[in-house]
Amino acid sequence: MKVGEDKYFFGLAKIGTKGQIVIPKEARDKYNMRSDDHVLVLGDEKSGIWIASADVFDKLAPGALAQIVKGGGLGA
Repeated sequence: MKVGEDKYFFGLAKIGTKGQIVIPKEARDKYNMRSDDHVLVLGDEKSGIWIASADVFDKLAPGALAQIVKGGGLGA
């Protein structure tokens, strides 16, 4: 649901017993997220956890995502 100029509320996600969450379908559709895509998970002690489509990260640091996915981390 659109709640502002560029703001959305997609609903609640429940954390399963294995720590997994399901991103609501409306959010996946809006941001073109598909099965096996990667997401970027960020945290801030004041504002909490943020999830972004991994392509956002790849645009900021080209090639870094592929290195992380291969298990190399950022410093390798």
